[in-house]
Amino acid sequence: MYKVPVGVLGASGYAGRELCGLTARHPTLELAFASANEQRGQRARIGTTELTYVATEDAPLKRAEIVFTALPHGASALWVGNARASGARVVDLSSDFRPGGGEGEAPYGLTELMRAKIPGADIVANPGCYPTAILLALAPLLKAGWVVPGATINVSAASGVTGAGYTARPDLLFAEVAEDFRAYAVGNEHRHLAEMQAVAKELGGKDNDILFTPHLLPVARGILATITVPVNEYVDDPSALWRDSYRGEPFIEIVDQPPALRDVVRRNVVRLSVTKAANVRQPTLIIISAIDNLMKGASGQALQNANLLLGLNEQAGLPV
Repeated sequence: MYKVPVGVLGASGYAGRELCGLTARHPTLELAFASANEQRGQRARIGTTELTYVATEDAPLKRAEIVFTALPHGASALWVGNARASGARVVDLSSDFRPGGGEGEAPYGLTELMRAKIPGADIVANPGCYPTAILLALAPLLKAGWVVPGATINVSAASGVTGAGYTARPDLLFAEVAEDFRAYAVGNEHRHLAEMQAVAKELGGKDNDILFTPHLLPVARGILATITVPVNEYVDDPSALWRDSYRGEPFIEIVDQPPALRDVVRRNVVRLSVTKAANVRQPTLIIISAIDNLMKGASGQALQNANLLLGLNEQAGLPV
């Protein structure tokens, strides 16, 4: 049986290794190469697959039909262009092509909301992890026009340590992270904010600011976001809007009780709950969104987009 050759640039990072593992288990894909400059020539076992990392400049781009670029932000655009010049289509996991400051006009790969734009694309800009959790939670509200015009949407979101990347940093050492919980990028200047604001406006936001405060969780993986949204009025069952909006979506789960990280870790899903806030004068909805930052927040969604690019079953090779 013919298998589609896939390359991964930046394969030694958390997202890159996850992509290699997903590709190895995929029924229709096979890994053509995996690049990692600092580990070039080294062998690695990912699941049941053994591979040898090559330098990025030595990657045989012409052997791949799909290339995943999991390179650092700012370094990816060059290699996306090189992969395209070799004839491959690209799913880029960096911020280089995303809305709110990226290059070019690549379709934004928030799959459930942008599905129609993806199959014919040459490049797909895979969303960031926080934007995936937050925008999929907000989209039904924004599209329906329920959000109070001009109101501020407040987001407090906590991520596992893998969200900070694979590069060694003293503040991410076990002894610094364990038994602790802290905010970072305080002041509403996180690099994902422009991406979220741009897409929220496209989805129908009415001059709404997003006030975003991220936190670091002492766990390896997962994001839990608490989102409070002022709305025009309450309805009897607000979660019905999300159930209707995402009906038939295999990777979105609407639940009655607030989700926890254990519900989503190592799964390519977004799990959402919606609650009316009591004891406030302004009608407000509280949305809790949980994802695995390396799956639905990165590599799983990238594979979901690659499946669409190749005309495959969107769920192929993805754990639900």
